[in-house]
Amino acid sequence: MAHSLDGKPQLATAAVPRSNAPDLHSPAVREARVDLAACFRMAARLGMHEGICNHFSAVVPGHDELFLVNPYGRAFAEVTASSLLICDYLGNVIDGDGVPEATAFYIHAQVHRRLPRARAAFHTHMPYATALSMTEGDPLIFAGQTALKFYGRTAVDRDYNGLALDEREGERIAAAIGDADIVFMKHHGVMVCGKTIAEAWDDLYYLERASEVQLLAMSTGREIKPVATEIAEAAARQMREGDAESGRLHLESIKRQLDSSEPEYRH
Repeated sequence: MAHSLDGKPQLATAAVPRSNAPDLHSPAVREARVDLAACFRMAARLGMHEGICNHFSAVVPGHDELFLVNPYGRAFAEVTASSLLICDYLGNVIDGDGVPEATAFYIHAQVHRRLPRARAAFHTHMPYATALSMTEGDPLIFAGQTALKFYGRTAVDRDYNGLALDEREGERIAAAIGDADIVFMKHHGVMVCGKTIAEAWDDLYYLERASEVQLLAMSTGREIKPVATEIAEAAARQMREGDAESGRLHLESIKRQLDSSEPEYRH
């Protein structure tokens, strides 16, 4: 299902030499690489991956015109900090070996370019959230506490058009996201947008947990009772107040776990 970006006439995928090349080896860029690689590895460990498909990206610190993304052909469990590519929004690979997967470029370039607040964008076909994208109506039922983390923050892209193999599809998906942080892409999967890599990871993780619990509840055949609107709104506000710090600590915890079992992700 994955497609190489090679052979796309409107995009240049070879590294572009520049006399005024940006500093892409600063401590901040290095930290972003490590953080993003950690997210790939933990997503693989938790079964939130799909072969060599799916993609995570993040705007390069200090360079709003560039983004980090995984290279075509590597599974999440193989990603390392140094294997991540740095691309611009025209399809040029500025740093790294290889090219991005085609749909990764066409979706993520447009999301980052058109939604500057989306400093990180994680797209997966993780099973439980994707299963809800295939059901009639709005995917999430705000009946469980974990789901309330996403109250008022979701959108639904109802216009599945097949693979995103041109800029128009990326533009359409970015428009569907609008002011939301999470978009359920009907018949496809989900995308989570965050102000930081840590916050995007935190949302991705808890979105899958909320979806899993909802599907278990649905499997009982009993009616699911949503939380009252005023309580859902209040609980969502409570959760959002601590989101940034909770996300940071969550990411630090997964890096500690990975450091003890697969430290090569940092290389």
